[in-house]
Amino acid sequence: MSVTARDEPWLTGGHTYTSLSGKIGALALQPNGRLWFISFICSLLLTLLFVAGVGELLAKGVGIWGINIPVAWAFALINYVWWIAIGMAGTFISGALYLTRQKWRSSLNRYAEAMTVFAVSVSGLFPIFHLGRPFFFYWVAFYPNRMALWPQWRSSLVWDFLAIVAYLLVSIMYWYVGLLPDLGSLRDQARTRGKQIFYGLLALGWRGEARHWKRFESLNLLLAGLAVPLVFSVHSMVALDFSEGAVPGWHSTMFPPFFVAGAFFSGFAMALVLAIPLRRWLGLGDIITLEHLDKLSKLMLAAGLFVAYNYAVEFFMAYYSGDPYEIAEVKDRLVGPYAWVFWTVVFCNVLTPQWLWSPRIRRNTAALFVIAILVLIGMWFERFMLIVNSLFRPYLPSSRGMFYPTVWDLIFLFGSVGIFLLMFTLFVRWLPLVAMYEMRKLIHELKGPG
Repeated sequence: MSVTARDEPWLTGGHTYTSLSGKIGALALQPNGRLWFISFICSLLLTLLFVAGVGELLAKGVGIWGINIPVAWAFALINYVWWIAIGMAGTFISGALYLTRQKWRSSLNRYAEAMTVFAVSVSGLFPIFHLGRPFFFYWVAFYPNRMALWPQWRSSLVWDFLAIVAYLLVSIMYWYVGLLPDLGSLRDQARTRGKQIFYGLLALGWRGEARHWKRFESLNLLLAGLAVPLVFSVHSMVALDFSEGAVPGWHSTMFPPFFVAGAFFSGFAMALVLAIPLRRWLGLGDIITLEHLDKLSKLMLAAGLFVAYNYAVEFFMAYYSGDPYEIAEVKDRLVGPYAWVFWTVVFCNVLTPQWLWSPRIRRNTAALFVIAILVLIGMWFERFMLIVNSLFRPYLPSSRGMFYPTVWDLIFLFGSVGIFLLMFTLFVRWLPLVAMYEMRKLIHELKGPG
């Protein structure tokens, strides 16, 4: 179905082919600005803090964290689930909206795909560190080995490894293939020989020929079709890691859809957290418009309502089952030692998103930014509640104990944020933030050839 300027007036911001390519290309080709340099330094410092934490971990082991028996899972697994969830919305924005031919995605899909690749890359570090002997991380891969340790195909951990690796590889390919036309444009716009060689090598000989476009469109459609089912499989496998445990609060068949909804919820929040500063600091208000933020807000609200529904179902099923241990776990959430975590989750994930029913709030960038930040905080605490609150009081009363994080737990949390921001700031500096070729296609549909 064709698109008209009357139907979608915000899609191109009044740009022509030349002005659009020049504006987006200049962001990658122009010298570094002060705001970019400050962001780079801050994220680099956090990354170095993370590297120091890794060095301490390798030297002394996981005992530097606050984990113990019975809480043997804590910040490492919380961060893992949180980061991998953040990456899910990027693929949905790019892949699912591409398959459904939603034109408004063209302003958002490039940085959303980058968000996915970076978030999944960060998430993959934490299961490795949590092994205790991270230098044997390759043992988690199923392969013929001399110790005859064959994979247990009924375990979700095996399928979790498969799903994450497949999702990461498909996400990287989908992101990089989409960059090829724009890398060719940057190669042609570059003024220095070094940049021409740099972008020329990355463009892989892209010349914009008809056969190039034919193969590009076919591959793009194929990768989008592969990426969207992987969104659901990856977080469903993560959910089954918990569901297979006979632990109160975990052993539930509702976890896969619950985890997928939570992934979209936090992913849309991160997309807003990144979009709002980018459009302001880089002058992209005519490309990433208030209409785009409004649509992202509606998606986040819909996912948030599903998450709130799952919270209610968890409480209902605990009492409906009559299992005293499930009921005790629910009571611990409400009035136990970690009750403050539960009420933080309720405030951030249930109450705060209700402001998004108002069109005025959905178009207020400051309010949207605060709501999205609170959702990200709430989703992290939700994982804390899910893991720690279910483990600290097991079936045997004599084995119960509290979890107290150490400074190294916090270093790994904030250091992982630094790694993500470092990769994203480098992406903003060296690669096109918006898909130029897709925006040019919209101009062609809106204004016609020439």
